[in-house]
Amino acid sequence: MDARGRVSRIRVDLPHAGLVPGAEGGRLEATTYAERRTGLRGKYLRVRDVFLGTSMSNARLHEERLSKKVALAIFSSDALSSTAYATQEILLILVLAGSGAMTHSLPLATAIVLLLGIVVVSYRQVIRAYPAGGGAYTVAHENLGVAPGLLAASALLIDYVLTVAVSIAACVEAIVSAFEGVHDFAVPLATALVLIIALGNLRGIRESGTAFSIPTYGFIVILGGTLAYGTAKVLLGDDPNIFAAGEVDRDVHVETGLTWFLILRAFAQGCTALTGVEAISNGVSAFKPPEARNAGTTMVAMALILGALFLGTTLLARHFGIVYVHGDKETVMSQIGEQVFGRNGFYYMLQFFTAGILFLAANTAYNGFPMLSAILARDGYMPRVFHQRGNRLVFSYGILALTGFSILLLVSFNASTTRLIPLYALGVFLGFTIAQAGMVRRWVTHKDEGWKRSAIINAIGCAATFIVMIIILVTKFMDGGWMVVVLLPILTVALLGIGRFYTRLRRVLYVSPDAVLDIKPHGTSPEPALVPVEDVNLATVMALSRACEQYRDVTAVHVAFDPDSPSEVEQRWRRQFPGIPLVVIDSPFRTVADPIAVYVQERLRVPPHEIVVIVPVIEGQGWYARPLVNQSLKRLQTLLAAKRHVRVEKFPFQPGSLRRPRPEKV
Repeated sequence: MDARGRVSRIRVDLPHAGLVPGAEGGRLEATTYAERRTGLRGKYLRVRDVFLGTSMSNARLHEERLSKKVALAIFSSDALSSTAYATQEILLILVLAGSGAMTHSLPLATAIVLLLGIVVVSYRQVIRAYPAGGGAYTVAHENLGVAPGLLAASALLIDYVLTVAVSIAACVEAIVSAFEGVHDFAVPLATALVLIIALGNLRGIRESGTAFSIPTYGFIVILGGTLAYGTAKVLLGDDPNIFAAGEVDRDVHVETGLTWFLILRAFAQGCTALTGVEAISNGVSAFKPPEARNAGTTMVAMALILGALFLGTTLLARHFGIVYVHGDKETVMSQIGEQVFGRNGFYYMLQFFTAGILFLAANTAYNGFPMLSAILARDGYMPRVFHQRGNRLVFSYGILALTGFSILLLVSFNASTTRLIPLYALGVFLGFTIAQAGMVRRWVTHKDEGWKRSAIINAIGCAATFIVMIIILVTKFMDGGWMVVVLLPILTVALLGIGRFYTRLRRVLYVSPDAVLDIKPHGTSPEPALVPVEDVNLATVMALSRACEQYRDVTAVHVAFDPDSPSEVEQRWRRQFPGIPLVVIDSPFRTVADPIAVYVQERLRVPPHEIVVIVPVIEGQGWYARPLVNQSLKRLQTLLAAKRHVRVEKFPFQPGSLRRPRPEKV
């Protein structure tokens, strides 16, 4: 390396090097070998590769796009799986008024399917207007403001956690229905299933999507076949009237009369069938081009399949006189299978694929939660680590957070679907309502071609989902819905607080892009000094000034994730820091600490075979700020601390209080 800081273009044979000179002077490329270590860390990385797969570069991100067939399996599994418990939840409420009330199940299911049509048509407008995805949060944030956007985001984040918990709990119940001996192991089984699906998602979208599509389509085929065979069996039997309600074969304890409140309560329970229909609009960017058209087509296909399966399940349950009472170990789907097939191989196939689709329903949340948390982190409302892609190009931190919260919920509620359902659907319908209101505002403001028609569609969707949300709120409040009502504002305020923290931090650290900083090394220490640079801010400037005061050889190192376009730091450096060389390391594997650590190792080969790394660290904040800053630099400190001939100096930058200043008295 010469005095001007340019990197000599010497290619080092793999696999012994982690850095390869790039095509441009002053740029290096971090290869997969930048992560390789000996010792304990090396063993950890090898084990990680076995379970999660080897690291994938950013260049392969386009390969992870989904076809319509795979996307239907990934994004629709939550909605389609609801047929396994939506009818059951309707019957669970109607049975309180006696067996005679069970005849109302079909009209309620029909009303829910009509609502499904309204929601799908409305969300197709969202896809058309926001082809990049983002769903309710993006729509509300851009058209209604920060607070409504974060309220919608909070509702969806909560509902994603509930989606995993409810789906896995229902999956366990389907297994228990077929194999009663595992009833006492419901919670450990549910926990194990969550960990398995988390592992699948950590391996990457394409791999998990391909594997997950088999149970989804298997469920559609086996349930569709069950409904078709059951209907044909009725039509060709002694009583061919499929719409006739069957007699209940056991005594049902009547707890209350059939009232409008009970009917509305049953309707609210059945609306769980609509949870997950918004997932496609959130993940439009995951589709192959043309993204918006493919997403819209997939949403229509999902709605048609869901509507047919839900109505068919409710119709057969009504005809066979099937009931479901709180405490029953055999699900409605199990009873339908037994009525149609008996306890034969087809029955167990139905239970197997029902458990499979319920297991995979959680996958919808595993696509939605990490994506939404990444968008929130990008906008500064969640810790920045949630916007970082893992070694398999997925948002690993979002996946891990969702896994932890879901397991906590399953353990707390003993993996019981009945206990979890009252908390379910309120958040998603709140998200529906806010999103549709935001779309109305957008059409009226922008007045695009056909905006009046689009505004009317979204206004109808907003009114319908708002009414349903109120019904769900009133009927489920005392059964546990109050928990969601309490948690929603708490989470929204927390997101707002994180946003304010980052906004004030940016204000405190701001350095004008027009400022030319004449900082040059003038120290006496012969050791070369290295300063990692994440961004051009006040902390970086002061760390560089400190290094220049003590050392006569100072180099800045910056890690860029996109090798095809220069980073903002690189663009600004040439005009703002003419006296300090900058080395840019392209890191297509999205790691910061590892490439810098390997670069330090390369520098140690050059006399005087010693180096000082000055790490700027933001300090002086409360405990709440620790997860929000310094994450990459903390990891770098850990990696370098164990190296010989490397001295790590932490440069603490204390920006003062970032709390909102109190108004001065006049």
